[in-house]
Amino acid sequence: MKKLKWLAIVILSLIFLILILASFINQTESISQGDNSQSATKEKQTEEENPSPKEKEYEEEPVDEQEEGTLSEGLQEVFTSVIEGAKNLFVHEDLKIVAIGDSLTQGVGDRTDNGGYVGILEETINSNEDSGNINIENFGKRGNRTDQLLDRMEKEEMASSIEEADIVLITIGANDVMKVIKSNFTSLNYEDFAAEQAGYEKRLHQIIERIKELNSDAPIYLIGLYNPFAEYFNNVPQLTQIMNEWNRIGKEVISEYDQATFIPIKDIFAGREEELLWKQDHFHPNEKGYKQMAKQILEVIRPEIEK
Repeated sequence: MKKLKWLAIVILSLIFLILILASFINQTESISQGDNSQSATKEKQTEEENPSPKEKEYEEEPVDEQEEGTLSEGLQEVFTSVIEGAKNLFVHEDLKIVAIGDSLTQGVGDRTDNGGYVGILEETINSNEDSGNINIENFGKRGNRTDQLLDRMEKEEMASSIEEADIVLITIGANDVMKVIKSNFTSLNYEDFAAEQAGYEKRLHQIIERIKELNSDAPIYLIGLYNPFAEYFNNVPQLTQIMNEWNRIGKEVISEYDQATFIPIKDIFAGREEELLWKQDHFHPNEKGYKQMAKQILEVIRPEIEK
C-alpha cells in the first residue's frame, strides 16, 4: 500500500514538473516573438526615418508646383540667353570685354546659372557665326562696395585683364547704400545717406581713374542703380530720392571722363519689381530682369562693338 502511495506521489510530481516546464517554454516563446516584433517595428521606423545611403542619395525634395512653373517659364524665356532682335549683330573683329563690380555682374539671382546680364550679352553677341567673337571676363563679386572693388583692382589678375580690355563694364554702388542701412538700421534717416555720398563720389572717381591708368583706350560703361529697398524699408520713403541722387552722382562722375558712358537701368525695374526681381530675396534681378538689363546695355554699347 505504501509503495502504491509513493508511486502516485512520484507520478503527480512528474506531471506537475512537466506542466511547469511547458508553461515556461510557452512564456519564453511569447517573449521572444514580442521582442522580434518590437525589433522589426523599430527597424521599420529607423528605415523610414533614416533611409539607406543609396535611397537617400536619390531622394528628392518635393518641388513646389508654383515655383516649378515659374522656373520653367523663366528657363523657356532666357535659357538660350539670346536677345531677340540682336541675333544678327555683327562684330568685325574679336573683342574682349571685362565686367567688374558686384553681384549684378556676378549674376546672383539667375537660376539658369548663365552669369546674369554678362552671360546673356556674350551669347547674344556670339550668336552670329559670321561675325567676330566676344570674350567677356567676369570679375563680379557679391557684396562688393566701391572700396572693396578698388582693392581688388590692385590684384594682378584683374589689373592685367583690364589692361587687355576693349570695353569695361561696371556695376557698383548698391552695397555702399546697403552699408549705410546696416550701420544705421535702428534709426535710419535721410541724413545718414547724404553724409556718405561724398565718400562714394570720391571712390567712384578713383575706380574710373584706375581703369584709365591701366587702359587709356578702352571705353568705360557704368551701369546705374535701381531701387530694391522699398519693400524692406518702407519706413524710409526717401529711399527713391536717395537712389536717384546716387545715380546722379554716378552720371556726373562719368561725364567728366572721355570715352565713359552712364547706362541707366532704374526705369527697367520701376513698377515691375514683382516680375523682374528674384523672389528669394526681392533684391537681385531674376532671369527676366537680367535679360532686360542686357537689352539696355547692348543698345548703348552696340555702336562701339560694331565699329
